[in-house]
Amino acid sequence: MTEEKRNELKGTILHLKDLVEYQAGTVASRMLINKPVGTVTLFSFDEDEGLSEHTAPYDAFVTILDGECEVWLSGETHRMKEGDTIIFPANAPHALAAITRFKMMLTMIRA
Repeated sequence: MTEEKRNELKGTILHLKDLVEYQAGTVASRMLINKPVGTVTLFSFDEDEGLSEHTAPYDAFVTILDGECEVWLSGETHRMKEGDTIIFPANAPHALAAITRFKMMLTMIRA
């Protein structure tokens, strides 16, 4: 999404889970805010999709918008559903996988 398209969203009421569509067999994303201090990105995961274990140098704030997933954080497993939020600490290994199709919002704060 271009900065111009992102600017069109400002000042409007948003239904976050409606801003990113499911796509068969893949993960789709839509960045809503992209600033040097952080980003806000929406993701949709088709069933059986996920993200392999990785780390990030910043805290990551994840809210489930639709569906269910399983999250692994520093060796612990968490089942999450719509409305649940988790914070991945900077540099902590984490991964996630769809239990059903699911959508999430990822907020990364860099400063």
